[in-house]
Amino acid sequence: MNITNFFNVDNKLLDFDKRALEKSKPQFEEIEDITEYNQLKVLKAFINNGVSESYFTASTGYGYDDRGREILERVMAECMGAEDAIMRHNFVSGTHTLTVALFGMLRPDDTVISITGRPYDTITGVFGIDSVTDGSLRDFGVNYGEVELKADGTPDIEEIKKRLAKEKPKMAYIQRSRGYSLRPSLRIEDIKALVEAVREVSPDSIVMVDNCYGEFTEKAEPCDVGADIVAGSLIKNPGGGIASTGGYIAGKKELVEQCANRLTCPGVGKEVGATLGHSRELYMGLFSAPHVVGEALKTAVYTAALFELLGFDVTPRSDEKRGDIVQCVTLGTAEGLVAFCQGMQSGAPVDSFVVPEPWDMPGYTDPVIMAAGAFTLGASIELSADGPLREPYAAWMQGGLNFHSAKAGVLLAAQKMYEKNAIKL
Repeated sequence: MNITNFFNVDNKLLDFDKRALEKSKPQFEEIEDITEYNQLKVLKAFINNGVSESYFTASTGYGYDDRGREILERVMAECMGAEDAIMRHNFVSGTHTLTVALFGMLRPDDTVISITGRPYDTITGVFGIDSVTDGSLRDFGVNYGEVELKADGTPDIEEIKKRLAKEKPKMAYIQRSRGYSLRPSLRIEDIKALVEAVREVSPDSIVMVDNCYGEFTEKAEPCDVGADIVAGSLIKNPGGGIASTGGYIAGKKELVEQCANRLTCPGVGKEVGATLGHSRELYMGLFSAPHVVGEALKTAVYTAALFELLGFDVTPRSDEKRGDIVQCVTLGTAEGLVAFCQGMQSGAPVDSFVVPEPWDMPGYTDPVIMAAGAFTLGASIELSADGPLREPYAAWMQGGLNFHSAKAGVLLAAQKMYEKNAIKL
């Protein structure tokens, strides 16, 4: 085994590694097919829009007439199956991007209903779900509601129809990824079914999808199946591990313009915004994204296969279809969760010497431990793992710029658990 030339991994664990790779082969073949399709789709979008080296030039000040910015957003719109897009480095996070979109489209007395249950921790304050957070949507008079998921974690289509038929909300909100929950992430076919349910009973409602972690994991995107607007982070999938910050919003032209008016100011919208030399990395990141997402998907499948063989519950299973890059491993104990994250950190290319410990992370209700030795701070497309210290003590792992180094990080996570007696071989 090549890994033993560089890292100390127990021979018994290496036997599980071989079995996990064999178990993953059918899924790897399918991932390669999806990756090739999406890579060609992105390449065609670049060609269709005549991307030129001259578009990488920096603009300053107001950024008027920045051709590179305009063409980048056309490319992104085409890749997302949308009419228009905003793709900017000055979105500071995925949550910020979603917030801009929500405030851009919703007005006082409007109602937004999350039809995929409670959103993840960092977005609850934006809605003002549990309290009137200063500056939240609730603080501005926007009403929030949600339809709980069924016992198996899937959307309750019949209850969604009843609720939306009665309330006719301004927006139906869909979270594609699982957040810190064990529910299944949504695949494109699931999103299509939700869109059709909304259209049947409340055709004027805006369907918004939080697309974080989901881009390029399948051959279609939410706008391809009828979603009105999607948003995500560039330090996740669509930044390809190259974008150093940023986010995007894509969808119907009039809705994107509303969001742009909130990002900048009414009446100006997308027409301003200096690129400051970031255009090249955003173009390169988007172009690299399908391949990098494929590597992250392989890492997730391998992790699921390995920990299935080691006797742990995982979701999704190694042979399940995937709608995002996130892999959840239920470790059962706080000690196991901490060891997993510490072992993964030890295999990171950056800050491998750091020993992660749980801490009170802003925006979360429980102490969180996070392994994230990344070139870009907080980049979830790079191999990382984190989880709140609460039952069932699960690690949510995502990313991997390349499968070979990411696999080493996963093996070192298992090795640390073995050393801490959290795994029996």
